[in-house]
Amino acid sequence: YYYSYLDYKQPLLHQLLPLLSKQFETVFPELKAQLDFVSKVVKEEEDAFLRTLDKGLLLLSSIIKAAKQDAINFNEDISLKKEIGELGHIAFGSEDSITISGNVCFKLYDTYGFPIDLTKLIAQENNLSVDEVGFEEELQQQKTRSRAATAIDAGDWIVINTVDEIPFVGYTQLETTTKICQYRKVTSKGREQYQIVLAQTPFYAESGGQVGDKGTLLLPSPLGEGLGVRLEVIDTKKENGLTIHFVEKLPDEIDLTKDVIATINRATRIETSSNHSATHLLHAALRKVLGTHVAQKGSLVNDEQLRFDFSHFAKVTDEEIAQVEAIVNEKIRENISVVIKEMNKDEAVALGAMALFGEKYGDKVRVVIMDEKYSIELCGGTHIGNTGELGFFKIKAESAVAAGVRRIEAVSGKACEEYINQTFVDINTIRGLYNNPKELIKQIENSLAETKELKKKIESLEAKQLVVLKAELLTQVETINDILFIGKVLELGNADGLKKLASELISSIPPLEGGEAVVVLAANIGGKASVAIAFSESLVAKGFEAPKMIKEHITPIIKGGGGGQKNIATAGGQDASNLDKVIEVVKGLL
Repeated sequence: YYYSYLDYKQPLLHQLLPLLSKQFETVFPELKAQLDFVSKVVKEEEDAFLRTLDKGLLLLSSIIKAAKQDAINFNEDISLKKEIGELGHIAFGSEDSITISGNVCFKLYDTYGFPIDLTKLIAQENNLSVDEVGFEEELQQQKTRSRAATAIDAGDWIVINTVDEIPFVGYTQLETTTKICQYRKVTSKGREQYQIVLAQTPFYAESGGQVGDKGTLLLPSPLGEGLGVRLEVIDTKKENGLTIHFVEKLPDEIDLTKDVIATINRATRIETSSNHSATHLLHAALRKVLGTHVAQKGSLVNDEQLRFDFSHFAKVTDEEIAQVEAIVNEKIRENISVVIKEMNKDEAVALGAMALFGEKYGDKVRVVIMDEKYSIELCGGTHIGNTGELGFFKIKAESAVAAGVRRIEAVSGKACEEYINQTFVDINTIRGLYNNPKELIKQIENSLAETKELKKKIESLEAKQLVVLKAELLTQVETINDILFIGKVLELGNADGLKKLASELISSIPPLEGGEAVVVLAANIGGKASVAIAFSESLVAKGFEAPKMIKEHITPIIKGGGGGQKNIATAGGQDASNLDKVIEVVKGLL
């Protein structure tokens, strides 16, 4: 309301937070306690929505304009199609009753986050209606596609051995002798797999952001002589309290009642544990540098990297990232023992332990301590023994995830070593390309400045070239059935210049009686075909349409696509060998 009717184009709601926090301080004391943080998050949310609103209003304005111009057949505005894609009819109905198509409304909602209620309101203000049924159909189709993408067809469990409980021994053992309790076949996206439950397992099931272990199961030989069939465990997950081991196949004629040796991939586990411990160090460092409002909002830990989502209201600056890295690496060099204890949840909370986002905890919890004055967290994941085992820690990227939520991607241990080595390889490669200058950054800056100047000179030369070409082409006007015609294959460096020249020529051709004229220009630009066609307004009034000619007669020749407005259209294609034929085809049509 304030954006459209009061013409107030900046965030407003966050300014009300001090008043609201005071009025609700007895109901929501957290609001007043974290007023600055909440205000900044609300402002970020408002900023994001106002950007969405501004973009959506511009698109909707174009859609409404197009709908009013031609409610039945509108499909030629190439600039609009670049924004919202190929949608078919934008509207339907008659001049007295125009309805914006449901697929258009859904595109605004799905791609740009523009609410359907707002689309309906603005449409009504412009005496238009919205195809709500079509919108709901599009929405339902998306939901159906999403469900189909994640659908799993699971067979019945086949029970082999029955046990009372299934212990996880992976904190202390990387290998164990066990038995298969049950298995079943599952099909997902046309791919068959088997899920196996073991009597006890060293495999960590995906949880708390840490990915599931991989490894092998060694089964009895079909010949009955010892253990001989090796199955690759490609993932491990939890389901209904069970640890599920995923394998690609389960051979026939194997006695599944006998012992199985379950072994996890040691190298992968070590690197994953390294990144998990690094996540704890990172979390504590972020709270020291950014403030205690930082809380984990999600994470992913595997052997290649760690990804950590956390609450924060602004981009983390380069200086802050440097401070966080320095703190984490200092803790690594201190070689702090990673102490893991089990205790009552209340006792852990009293100790200062932080709970992981989205995790559920029982009365007994597992507490991971890396210096009681630095990092104490409730965590069921696997960790290294001392922080020194991490070697080194490096943040690779920082980005936004949602309003008030940031993401850091980082590496530690062997993955960090590989990342740094690759970075140096890249830098040395760049240095070599610049003939090993003493000051690489200065050399690159000079090169960029030089490139910028060269681009300006090229643009200036191209502009002069267009002037010369325009004057030359105006001397080559032909007359075909009382229509003035210019057709030429040119040597130009960009498609925009081709279109601009066609537009200027159609406006500059000395008109005959009636002022009917056609311009078609073509060029081989970087090995690809580029074509521009322009019609005088008098021909457009007679029903000539440049996009139609492009689609029906030009794109088949150049093996490409194109479009535009009725008076001027462009096309691009892979085949630039028949550009002369393009000119002759248009000429023949006249």
